[in-house]
Amino acid sequence: MRLQNLLYRAYEARLQRELPEERMPQHIGVVVDGNRRWARLAGGSTSEGHAAGARRIVEFIGWCAELKIPTVTLYMLSTDNMSRSAEELEKLTEIIGDTLNSLAESRPGGRPVQVHPVGAPELLPQTLAARLHEISGPQQDPAVHVNVAVGYGGRREIVDAVRELLREADQAGRTPGEVAESLSPADISSKLYTRGQPDPDLIIRTSGEQRLSGFLMWQSAYSEFYFCEALWPDFRRVDFLRALRDYSRRGRRFGG
Repeated sequence: MRLQNLLYRAYEARLQRELPEERMPQHIGVVVDGNRRWARLAGGSTSEGHAAGARRIVEFIGWCAELKIPTVTLYMLSTDNMSRSAEELEKLTEIIGDTLNSLAESRPGGRPVQVHPVGAPELLPQTLAARLHEISGPQQDPAVHVNVAVGYGGRREIVDAVRELLREADQAGRTPGEVAESLSPADISSKLYTRGQPDPDLIIRTSGEQRLSGFLMWQSAYSEFYFCEALWPDFRRVDFLRALRDYSRRGRRFGG
């Protein structure tokens, strides 16, 4: 076992050496999928699967800090997830709250983590919405800026962006027709939950599923995608390094 661990660490170190610093993504989106299946395979409860996934999230942010990846968006709770059973949803939101606490308290490399909620807080239980608000204050020189997509839906985000544009136009005395004549992609981008941030360079989804499930639909127009078979609680640092190596070898094309 000791020899196996040594070989594994050597392989991991080799992978990291192969990553060209100038081709590292500046923003990674992650669909953290597979907690429930992991729990079923392990013979545990669904809440145990979510708890295992939460521990991996904190570890993953540490990896990003170490590799100097400045922005991460984690898809933790979709608007569709809100229709799950009341018992599972209660456990899940409790675990998410604990994860937020752990992220807020973590200091990878001696620096804090900036937590930024993206989603519709009005859909969330009041305690979770309040916790998101509490920990989302600015941090000085954060190790990683972490967007936490909780109560998030890509279609809803675009609708909310357009709704905000129309409300501002109404307050300025402009008609819907005038808004339509001048509306641009940049106008909508400026009202998204991730406004002011770069679009994701790379989106990773675990568990073998090959779809976005409404994640960052607008922002991912030119993102690269990487689908990993590992369930999220089993996602290892070596899996992450392989995703980054694959990304660094691609020739990105914008608009073609």
